[in-house]
Amino acid sequence: MDHRIRRRVLAAAVALTASVALPFSTAHAQAASKPKVALVMKSLANEFFLTMETGAKDYQKHNASQFDLITNGIKNETDTAAQIQIVEQMIVSKVDAIVLAPADSKALVPVVKKAVDAGIIVVNIDNRLDPDVLKSKDLNVPFVGPDNAKGAEKVGDYLAQKLKAGDEVGIVEGVSTTTNAQQRTAGFKAAMQKVGAKIDSVQSGEWEIDKGNAVASAILNEYPNIKALLCGNDNMAIGAVSAVRAAGKQGKVYVVGYDDIDAIKPMLKDGRVLATANQYAAKQAVFGIDTALKALSEHKKQSELSGVVETPVDLVTK
Repeated sequence: MDHRIRRRVLAAAVALTASVALPFSTAHAQAASKPKVALVMKSLANEFFLTMETGAKDYQKHNASQFDLITNGIKNETDTAAQIQIVEQMIVSKVDAIVLAPADSKALVPVVKKAVDAGIIVVNIDNRLDPDVLKSKDLNVPFVGPDNAKGAEKVGDYLAQKLKAGDEVGIVEGVSTTTNAQQRTAGFKAAMQKVGAKIDSVQSGEWEIDKGNAVASAILNEYPNIKALLCGNDNMAIGAVSAVRAAGKQGKVYVVGYDDIDAIKPMLKDGRVLATANQYAAKQAVFGIDTALKALSEHKKQSELSGVVETPVDLVTK
């Protein structure tokens, strides 16, 4: 009799332990299944990408139960090899999704294919991967970002109000192998053609302050009648402002940029920069992450993801 009671008590204890342990096990399984998203950006020396990173981290913090986030970027805008290496590290780490702002529109495609082949969802933000190269690799990668040509044309149109037919201008372009640099240059050119301005020179400032300064200085030196410098981002615009000052042409040469980073705001206020464009860095990251999470939650394959999610871009002036 005692033996039977002992067995019943023991069985009840086991059952109780199992019932208590079950929610913990379920919670543990849920935590283990929480998707891991990697945000891989360009240069974190660029305030635009720091803003993007902050926006992504804030979003994750408010949705901590939904996904984990890893953020990473390269030291300078042209270090494509380092960005490829970061993506390769994310593949080895077995992240569930990569949200990528590529440093080069073509060079990143092979490693993107490697990620997709490993079963990782890839979403492209900020700078669009080259559609022809993607097609050659039979890749479908959704793009989340603004119409860069439209944004640059808005900035160029605002500048055009200060110009007349025949006025000479120069364009300080971003990294020339990137789609967004090419699109912004196209938007600037379209605006200048409408007013009949003459584009003397298009040179790459590689998205960076120092390089932008050197290129702007060279353009001002070679073309003394330049009336404006149209810069593909605000970093290069900051460099151009210094070049204009060094050439003794403050108030005589207009400078415009693109991105609306905090560092440009005092220059907009005092007129050293005429206009820029806000392409909402944080929103791009959040929309990109959401696109990836939706694909994961719906168990979609990369080939089933749809094309373009256009994010806003707005003219910013004094």
